Amino acid sequence: MGESWFRREFMVPRRLAFNVLFYGAHLSLFIFGWYTQATNQRLAGLNTLKYSVWISRGAGLVLAFDGGLILLPMLRNIIRIIRPKLTWAFPADENIWFHRQVAYSLAFWAMVHTTAHYVNFINVERTQIRKQTALQIHYTQPGGITGHFMLLIMVLMYSTSHQKIRQQCFEAFWYTHHLAFFFMLGLYTHATGCFVRDSVDPDYISTFPFYSTEHCLGYLSWRFIIWPGIIYFGERVWREIRARRATRLSKVLAHPSGAMELRIIKPSFKYTAGQWLFIQIPELSHFQWHPFTITSAPEDPYVSIHIRQVGDFTRGLGDRLGVGPSVVASMTQAAMKGAEKDEKSGMSRGDYVELDPAGSSITLPAIRIDGPYGAPAEDVFGAEVAILIGAGIGVTPFASILKHIWYRQKKGKLGSLRRVEFFWVCRDAPSFGWFQSLLQEVEAAQADPNFLRINVYLTQKISEDMLWNIAVNDAGAEYDPLTLLRSRTTFGRPDWMTIYGKMMQAIEGGQYLPGSTSQLKTKVATYFCGPGALAKSIKDATVFHTNSNVEFSFAKEHF
Repeated sequence: MGESWFRREFMVPRRLAFNVLFYGAHLSLFIFGWYTQATNQRLAGLNTLKYSVWISRGAGLVLAFDGGLILLPMLRNIIRIIRPKLTWAFPADENIWFHRQVAYSLAFWAMVHTTAHYVNFINVERTQIRKQTALQIHYTQPGGITGHFMLLIMVLMYSTSHQKIRQQCFEAFWYTHHLAFFFMLGLYTHATGCFVRDSVDPDYISTFPFYSTEHCLGYLSWRFIIWPGIIYFGERVWREIRARRATRLSKVLAHPSGAMELRIIKPSFKYTAGQWLFIQIPELSHFQWHPFTITSAPEDPYVSIHIRQVGDFTRGLGDRLGVGPSVVASMTQAAMKGAEKDEKSGMSRGDYVELDPAGSSITLPAIRIDGPYGAPAEDVFGAEVAILIGAGIGVTPFASILKHIWYRQKKGKLGSLRRVEFFWVCRDAPSFGWFQSLLQEVEAAQADPNFLRINVYLTQKISEDMLWNIAVNDAGAEYDPLTLLRSRTTFGRPDWMTIYGKMMQAIEGGQYLPGSTSQLKTKVATYFCGPGALAKSIKDATVFHTNSNVEFSFAKEHF
């Protein structure tokens, strides 16, 4: 049975602390806004509307607070800089999660604020404390115009933010989310005008801001919440300047299973293993930036990313580069049959097709990259044991990390890291192809067979042809017939409770990390990239098996 909502939100200390601080601050601001409105003698006329105007004021103050707060987790460059120093204090890698929490709060208080104002306007028309109709307030006053404008933008942004929509049509999410610029303009100007005043009639003047501040008492919260907007705007300008630095797409490799590898040369780009970036192909779109994990190591002379062709943008890019579905289909035949080499094409599963612009009519398009940005997996060298778990294309951050470990292993600079467990969970056999050559190299380079252990799981039901080929090729073979690794492929889904339980017992028994330190508290860090359902089962296993001797931690990759 899954973990209850109450237990997750109120029985986990860090989550409980967040809820108390976050919702406590919102409730306090609501009460403060209510109180200041109700006790303001200059607004005695408006206060005759009683509860609806007090509620609208309290909710409006909370909305102003959320309007500034929602931009803070999007300051990616600032987060990247402070992340290594302040990870202990707050979960910097959960910035997207925090952004969503603020968005949920924004939606709730917007409904409260809007409902209260509709009651206000109806009561103004009914009591005639001002000679206006509700429609006039709605559509001729700055507050009514900007309020409805912001509500429209929120409907568009929220409706295209669902995970399924982002996956199927990222462009809709991208463009609607950039309406936030206009939303912020509406927020900063929402309290202007002369709706809030201590006189019956508005006190307009002929010069900016076109109303008298003597009688027009517009709220001034925008003076505080505008600063996150200014900082965010400055960061976006800096990102644009940085992205325009010299960048060149040097090579394109087509791997089985629809993955294409882009190798990019950008001398000014510095990163650490496990980080990610945004790319833009101006030929396909001048505005869209798409996030991808870096798969090269910092020691490589290029920056590489692996892209799976699953959406409009990625398929369009594959067709533009000449490595679209038709090319990939011929490459996956051997893998689908479970054979080491396809007789017609002469290609094995680990092979790739390199696009050679000199020998074809295809030219490589211009490319821009923005980043790098931090990810939890970059902390891998701070743990004694690192468990790297990738599901499908979610293995990409670990390509960079495994390469980097390989380079550092040669130099003898592994920090606290003493063992690495790598799990790759794949749905189908072709997915093994693009990562196979790297795993072979890393596995072959291991002087200590206990340092790196590779665990590969195939979850899809296999065909009769594949089953026959596996049976024939596996008998007495030194290498696994599917992955061509020494480590054998396991069929089915991994049982994480059993895996972590056995690891905990081995560590406590001194068998997993030989030596004197094996009896001390051992830190085992789990880094995961993949679907949320799998993440939950892995996290449950880490929490369940943590004790006084073994401390399991869990971190998930977020974009």
